[in-house]
Amino acid sequence: MPIYEYKCTLCRYEFSQFQGIKEPPLKMCPKCGGLVERLISGGVGLIFKGTGFYQTDYKNKKPSTDSQPKSKEKPSSEKPSANC
Repeated sequence: MPIYEYKCTLCRYEFSQFQGIKEPPLKMCPKCGGLVERLISGGVGLIFKGTGFYQTDYKNKKPSTDSQPKSKEKPSSEKPSANC
């Protein structure tokens, strides 16, 4: 269900309302009872993340430099001394 933004022409109160697409726009301000107008919204961008999408979908992502295997540290040949 879409969220619509409204603004009161009398008290300038702004609020959001969940409404069905086929529902008529609201006409009364819930605060003062004045006339409201529906604001035009820029919308929300969708982001699809997961295993079902191509790597080219996210062009801003830089390749990782950690993909090269790291050399393991060699264990010390010294034996620990037992100082009890």
